[in-house]
Amino acid sequence: MDETTTAPYEFLGTWDSPIIATAIHTGHQLRDETADLMVLDERDRLREEDPCTHLIGQLVPARVVVNRSRFEMDLNRPPEKAVYRRPEDCWGLEVWRGGELPADVAQRSLEQHEAFYRDLAERLDEVAARGPFVLYDVHSYNHRRDGAEADPSSLQDNPDINVGTGSVDRDLWGDVVEAFMTSAAAVETSQGRLDVRENVRFKGAHLTAWVHERYPGRACALALEFKKTFMDEWTGEFDAGQVADLSQLLAATQEPVLAALRSGHGLDG
Repeated sequence: MDETTTAPYEFLGTWDSPIIATAIHTGHQLRDETADLMVLDERDRLREEDPCTHLIGQLVPARVVVNRSRFEMDLNRPPEKAVYRRPEDCWGLEVWRGGELPADVAQRSLEQHEAFYRDLAERLDEVAARGPFVLYDVHSYNHRRDGAEADPSSLQDNPDINVGTGSVDRDLWGDVVEAFMTSAAAVETSQGRLDVRENVRFKGAHLTAWVHERYPGRACALALEFKKTFMDEWTGEFDAGQVADLSQLLAATQEPVLAALRSGHGLDG
């Protein structure tokens, strides 16, 4: 594999906005020592990652993009589960030569996880000091698990956009959630209006829970899972036009969400 030269994660854009987009599973890179130990086929690894999610969030002014694969450090898991050491940690997949990741390599991956949350906290502390904010935690999910030639999973159980609000205080932030969902569902894309529903497949995981715990009453973090209709999850090929549609859709939700922050949560401006 190619030598990794990009930073593990990046903070991009202008951070004067109260809306932030994160793409913590978009990365595919590995540092050299994990690449040398990996036996998982690269295409199988890509299938479990969230490619293009950094592009879906690219029109949000403040962005976090993680360049390293979740197979090196999963930032949507708490520290004790953040490094996939054995097959049982990652859906039974055989990932590492010898069957288990060496402890010293795992420790260095865990240190990256700790550094990420330390650096993210430094950024978000400044945002929270200015007022309430909303974080879009952008992910994608597979819906053709039975194979490339098999029928996709049912539409009933697999919305185009699953809005995860499992750790959101709905009594406090319900207006923000509704502003996001209503505006997202109203956007006309090249595929028509999308099916936007709450907590059907996913409720959010560590990142959103961490945000709510660290900034109670100050932050609303939405775990946004985009169904991989914008790509072929078996080949990794994606439709640039559909990705651009989703980027525009996410951008279109910002003003309604900001309006909810102004009317119900004291945001200035």
